Amino acid sequence: MLLRRAALGGCALLIIAAAVKFGSGMQTSTEVLPPAPPWQGQPAAQPSRPAPGVAVVQNDAPSPVPPAGDDISWLRSRALTLPVQGIGASQLSDTYSQARAAGAPHEAIDIMAARGTPVVAAEDGLVAKLFLSKPGGITLYQFDPSNQYAYYYAHLDRYADGIVEGARLHKGQLIGYVGSTGNASPDAPHLHFAIFRLGPERQWWRGTPLNPYLVWRDPGPDRP
Repeated sequence: MLLRRAALGGCALLIIAAAVKFGSGMQTSTEVLPPAPPWQGQPAAQPSRPAPGVAVVQNDAPSPVPPAGDDISWLRSRALTLPVQGIGASQLSDTYSQARAAGAPHEAIDIMAARGTPVVAAEDGLVAKLFLSKPGGITLYQFDPSNQYAYYYAHLDRYADGIVEGARLHKGQLIGYVGSTGNASPDAPHLHFAIFRLGPERQWWRGTPLNPYLVWRDPGPDRP
């Protein structure tokens, strides 16, 4: 009986020793599992949204691209409508190169007219942006059908009813009214009208300026 108890006691000691050995080994392990790959158990990344004010509308079926360096001839061929109702080409003045506030170049023409005179779209296209700025006041940016040019109408008194960003315009369509908002003199309401060729990013606020006067009239004797 004593021998049997001794044997059982020895087995118990061996079992306890083994448990201590393996248990201490598990407790002191420093193995670190690698993180799960990003495609396991995580939702797919959502496409980023464009920054506000950067995205622009595009015409559905752009017309042929104008030849480089021949912008004025191309625009003349499109027979643009003078954007102030009742004003003819002979009444335009070439104010494109005149200096403005702080010596900044004008890069546009001022079409003088009574306050409230209808302003119409110079060509078919889309409203790219309606914008209220300190210098330009109530303004409208329009893209032409080729998405190559932007027409800029500034100092508006107000927009015409139904004019919203992304709206499709037709040549001669009413878009607003002559005013003097922004930095224009209240005593000299007019439409500040500019044309610029868009860059590849099609940013409504940036491009290469062109002289609108030359679209409707030949340069004078003092101009090249």
